Amino acid sequence: MRILHTLWGASIVLSTSVYAQETVQDAARIARDLVDRSLDSVGSMATIFPSEDTRLSAQPFSLPEYYASCHQNGSLTLLFLPISRHSRNILHTPGQATSISITSQRPLASHPRVALIGNVTIFQDIANVPDREFIQQCYLSRHPDAKGWLPDDDEAAHISYWARFDPHTIYFVGGFGDEHYIGYIPFHLYQAAGASKATGVKGETSYGMEQQISMGTRV
Repeated sequence: MRILHTLWGASIVLSTSVYAQETVQDAARIARDLVDRSLDSVGSMATIFPSEDTRLSAQPFSLPEYYASCHQNGSLTLLFLPISRHSRNILHTPGQATSISITSQRPLASHPRVALIGNVTIFQDIANVPDREFIQQCYLSRHPDAKGWLPDDDEAAHISYWARFDPHTIYFVGGFGDEHYIGYIPFHLYQAAGASKATGVKGETSYGMEQQISMGTRV
């Protein structure tokens, strides 16, 4: 927060939520581009060790995690492997809550980044996975190496399940605060920013990185 002093000694307090050249609508579009058009579809997932953990009870844990943006409403597709530390933490967290952060391909202070906070739904019965064939095709189009640990594959290296991450809160840092939006993005704006995206999108984001994806999206 900055304070400006006038000639008469009065003070004007400026909010730390800076809208300067970048509006919240701009931020919603850029944030959605970061997630949907990521070149590697890898985010930093953050979870919490369960309270019963004897070494790191209630401590934070973060590692990169694969995701695929297969839904127009902003949800993300995950492969949930019970063997992973993230998965074990999520299973012991109320509401199976987690966050996923995505940044630009060159993560600099002047470049945008976004944190999605939400909950994970795990489909342990593969027959109940919505649009399973589409989800699998969408996920493998982003992560072809994942074909070795797909659900319902008797030869897979590990047990896995399809899962869906449903964000409910979006926090965005566009870059330096005197030029870019910093703060929460209303979720309906984030969702709307992806509503008009079509299959095979190609374009350049506001931070100058050309990206291309070739996959469908579902509500």
